[in-house]
Amino acid sequence: MSLYQKTLADFNNNFIGFSTLIVIGQSCLGSAAAMNILRNGTSLIQMFQLGVIVLICMFVNCAILAQMKHKVIFNLTILSVISSVFFIIINTLIIR
Repeated sequence: MSLYQKTLADFNNNFIGFSTLIVIGQSCLGSAAAMNILRNGTSLIQMFQLGVIVLICMFVNCAILAQMKHKVIFNLTILSVISSVFFIIINTLIIR
């Protein structure tokens, strides 16, 4: 069994607890990404990045509130974390 399958099975077993942690965690990570994006100014590129990160974080919250399938929520959470970390790294290290 792969790490993805094990984590998804654990997520399915404890969905209510994990969904609470996901909302808190990805909202904090998304706001950190938004802060790093806006630290570099308010040009069109930064506003596009900000829109992308806000939409991805909103999709996760909406998926949890709409009680979508657990696998969809899990995959959106992974996408949210990866994109938030990517935008933090890009705006901290590269765009300066």
